[in-house]
Amino acid sequence: MGEEKSRPVAEVLAGKSVLITGGVRRVGAEIARVLHAAGARLLLHYHTSAEDAAALAAELNARRPGSVETAACDLLDLTQLPPLVERAVQAFGGLDVLINNASTFYPTPIGDITAIDFDDLIGTNLRAPLFLAQAAHAALREREGLILNIADIHGMRPLRRYPVYSVAKAALIMLTHTLARELGPQVRVNAVAPGPVMWPSDGLDSALQADIISRTALKRAGSAEDVARACLYFAGDAPYVTGQVLAVDGGRSIGW
Repeated sequence: MGEEKSRPVAEVLAGKSVLITGGVRRVGAEIARVLHAAGARLLLHYHTSAEDAAALAAELNARRPGSVETAACDLLDLTQLPPLVERAVQAFGGLDVLINNASTFYPTPIGDITAIDFDDLIGTNLRAPLFLAQAAHAALREREGLILNIADIHGMRPLRRYPVYSVAKAALIMLTHTLARELGPQVRVNAVAPGPVMWPSDGLDSALQADIISRTALKRAGSAEDVARACLYFAGDAPYVTGQVLAVDGGRSIGW
């Protein structure tokens, strides 16, 4: 044991196949870059961001030809989810990691919530991860794989004016715990819960951003790379960790 040497980061995920939903923009794109640098082969899901998907795939395939493919899918259409998983299996001969990253995020203050808002926020943040896990569990069991859900610290403590989103992420955290029990011992299931990382372009106002950071132990926002490195830990260096939620929040969750 004392003489065992860890593998270089570039080899940690060598030969592993990873499906990332919402994997071509923002945090998802950074997760893709970090896991790809660690040797993973990627199927990057997108919905409408075809140009971003093509650009990221070209960028990564230039570094390692044939290592990245893309697939369009509407995650709210449950009939499209099994074919998405099958595409990943066929592309690289199996599936080792499913990362449920795709998400919608916008305020739904009480009095203004619509059924469309509810179905969208619950659909992307909870229903799609559940049904993707169901579609992928057999393939993941064959490879003793991993499901990694991108949750949110506001799934543990609610964000004012975002009740539906907060409830959806809370349910995703419970889904993480539940699937870890349902799918063990072959499949590990964990979650990363980001805090103030990469503010939405049309989201929180500057005053609320400042308030959130002031309540963070490190007194600064995080980066998409912080989230991606947590994903790399679960995918490449945590074989005895399941059912866990790692807050990547600079200490926000201890300073409420």
